[in-house]
Amino acid sequence: MPAVIVEERPDTADAMQLIAELQESLEAHYPPESRHGFSVEKLLKQNVAFFVIRMDGVPAACGGVKLYDEYGEVKRMYVRPQFRGLGLARLMLEHLANHTLHHGISVLRLETGIYQTDAIKLYERYGFQRIPPFGDYFDDPVSLCYEKRLSTL
Repeated sequence: MPAVIVEERPDTADAMQLIAELQESLEAHYPPESRHGFSVEKLLKQNVAFFVIRMDGVPAACGGVKLYDEYGEVKRMYVRPQFRGLGLARLMLEHLANHTLHHGISVLRLETGIYQTDAIKLYERYGFQRIPPFGDYFDDPVSLCYEKRLSTL
């Protein structure tokens, strides 16, 4: 199955469904104060570049990147369960990194929850290093922050 990545507004039906599935999965593990994901409205308002991966036309994954002066931040990265293990998360992560580099930014950061063990393994495999909370994040026992210098991704 060929994977196709398309930049897409987060308020399209497919993107909203993927974001809703991600939100539902996070709500099962984290209290409201520990869920930092942007809503569809905030993704739009904050000009987050948002992408959807389709497999044979079926929306399989999504992710976005918010660009700041010093870094890009991964937002709302998600792969549907039936598409996991196919390398889509790695493909999206590389796409977000390339998008960030294309805009002259060489640092990629993210926040994730401690129960997202597969995601944590992916980030660490690709050289992301743990960092203290950044931006609006705060010390939270169920939250982890990471950073990667993109020149080596």
